[in-house]
Amino acid sequence: MNNVKAPWLNNYGNIPATLSYKQGTMWEAVSDIASEYPDYIAYAFMGKQTTYSRLSKEVMACAKALKQIGVGVGDRVTICMPNCPQTVLMFYAVNVVGAIANMVHPLSGENEIAFYLNESESVAAITLDQFYGKFAAIRDKVQLKTLIIADIKDALSPVMKVGYALTSGRKIPKIPADAPILRWKDFIRAGKDYRGEFKAPKKADDPAVILYSGGTTGVTKGILLSNLNFNALAAQIIATNPVFRPGDSMLAVMPMFHGFGLGVSIHSMLANGGKCILVPRFTPESYAKLIIRYRCNFIAGVPTLYEALLRQSVMDGADLSCLKGVFSGGDSLSVELKKRFDRFLADHNASVKVREGYGTTECVTASCLTPLHLAKEGSIGQPFPDTFYKIVKPGTQEEVPYGTEGEICLSGPTVMMEYVKHPEETAKTLQTHPDGRKWVHTEDLGCMDEDGFIYFKQRIKRMIVTSGYNVYPSQLENVLDAHELVQMSCIIGVPDPLKIQKVKAFVMLKPGVEPSEENRQILREYCKKNIARYALPYDIEFRDRLPKTLVGKVAYRVLEEEEAAKRERADESVKPVSGGAAEAGEETETETTAAAASVK
Repeated sequence: MNNVKAPWLNNYGNIPATLSYKQGTMWEAVSDIASEYPDYIAYAFMGKQTTYSRLSKEVMACAKALKQIGVGVGDRVTICMPNCPQTVLMFYAVNVVGAIANMVHPLSGENEIAFYLNESESVAAITLDQFYGKFAAIRDKVQLKTLIIADIKDALSPVMKVGYALTSGRKIPKIPADAPILRWKDFIRAGKDYRGEFKAPKKADDPAVILYSGGTTGVTKGILLSNLNFNALAAQIIATNPVFRPGDSMLAVMPMFHGFGLGVSIHSMLANGGKCILVPRFTPESYAKLIIRYRCNFIAGVPTLYEALLRQSVMDGADLSCLKGVFSGGDSLSVELKKRFDRFLADHNASVKVREGYGTTECVTASCLTPLHLAKEGSIGQPFPDTFYKIVKPGTQEEVPYGTEGEICLSGPTVMMEYVKHPEETAKTLQTHPDGRKWVHTEDLGCMDEDGFIYFKQRIKRMIVTSGYNVYPSQLENVLDAHELVQMSCIIGVPDPLKIQKVKAFVMLKPGVEPSEENRQILREYCKKNIARYALPYDIEFRDRLPKTLVGKVAYRVLEEEEAAKRERADESVKPVSGGAAEAGEETETETTAAAASVK
């Protein structure tokens, strides 16, 4: 039996394998900290700072306002906002009144937002004025009682308000005077008239948050999470980072609709006395400037964000000695990118290295992290305290020996309650094993060594099968990313009538390196020396940039869809020819021509 509960005690010397968790709500965890450190800064937003004492008062005012509009225990409230003060206040106020926060990305399309509202049966929603048009367009498709409209300038200092009004504020379309909305200021003002109890007596195991994920079938599903899920994460994050002290700051750029941003950058900080630097929108350049300006102690991001930082001239000569923790998650961090960023950190006076973690939204976010002073190349670390990992034969509950590849399963206090309205999918993902524990079947491939270190391979569904061999895109990306010409790569599988799938590489070259047939050939020869013949890319396509998801991961599905569309167009342009061999020959010729034309 190889399921492992990480021996953090052995690695740190003072961290127990079992922790105690707040047996109350998320807000109660933050409220306790506000009582202990009332004058500490809870968050900073565009130059304006808010203390824990002030945060507590504003959350209470927001909670009363929610009760005034009729939000009750168990109701769902959609929060469709970027990282700004109103998002934080609403998130915790919803928790205070015993409702459930339904977290949605504000850049979602109209139909997606309608789906999230209907799927959650939300009675109220909040969004920014700049996104009002999306909600107006779907008003007849949803049963939404109240739409609250927030404005960025309401959270700014007087000086910043003027600047915002003259710049970004001018670009936002005016909302009709008769629009059926409730402005943030009016919403809060109305709450002052509320009389009666507004704090709901809720427990640790009560539902608190809905986050969204594709689940095991690729269909978007709401993941229902409890107060305990978030409070346990907050305790685990601090326990595995003993260098943290109340008052330390974290740059919160990962969005609050995402488990990584909400669970780690916001709640884990606020439930432990940390300071959140709220960033509603950023570019790699502005991200770099914020790190320097605020001298942040902790930063977290996806690998593409760190890759982009390496190319920011504003970081030249920057002093990063302030950093206590740099975390990478949300996507696979290549060995080469980690080495390059670790060198970058050392060159800028940082005493830390990137610590890779792993998790799924089904357990809020991270459940595994590289220990502070103990790392193994290619590993995503060890499970958090009270969290168990096991590797099983895919499609079964049968454990495999150490070092054997299989499906990653995990169990612990952050595991979700259910997929909302999807009991069959819940049963498929959340399984009770013979040991009596509930285990999340992640559909991720990986293995475990005898020291309890976990090695992530990739999503089972992303595995490429070519000529009977299993090919792992992440491994090939590691090889390509290590070449001196390559900034970043992405590997996909392309359907093939003979091989089932064949391998294609998309490459973003380093700044100053020109796409050319010569460089393509250099990479081909390099691949031949470092990749098994059956896994060699049949084509290397250069791209100025690689598509990203809303949270910054490389969107390999977009590349797969582009290839599928390209094949459809090619099929339509080729007249039918008798004989399978002739058809296969023409298809290959079409693909070769397309590949030659792909150099930009």
